[in-house]
Amino acid sequence: MNLRDQLIGFEGYEHRVYPDPITRAEPWTVGVGHTGPDVHPGDTWTDEQINAALDADIAEKTAQCRAAFPWFDSLNEPRQAVLVGMCFQMGINRLLGFKNTLQSIADERYANAAEGIRQSMWAHQTPKRALRLAAQLESGQWA
Repeated sequence: MNLRDQLIGFEGYEHRVYPDPITRAEPWTVGVGHTGPDVHPGDTWTDEQINAALDADIAEKTAQCRAAFPWFDSLNEPRQAVLVGMCFQMGINRLLGFKNTLQSIADERYANAAEGIRQSMWAHQTPKRALRLAAQLESGQWA
């Protein structure tokens, strides 16, 4: 397992642009959860476009986590992937709202951090994803 495969498993892999399931409009999405000014209703993307966007999105979210969390590089790859995956889905600003969870990660209290994820509103909105990432954070192993 790796972050890329995990994100594809969570987000899917769509060639055709589709609307947000809640708004039925913006934000338009394509590929592996990619949104932005380059995504337009009615478009179809190639595998090359999807993979390039995914690589860029992973690099961007990883850089945001590295900048926000000075301890990020001390985490193993599965735990880093939890933070990058959360950032990928909700954005860095919402991730920063997980103050107690993030402090628990910084203090290497992974069971407490995982419980914070399980008790979050995010876990109620996307339970399978959140519970899987909580288990991954707690164990330090790919889930």
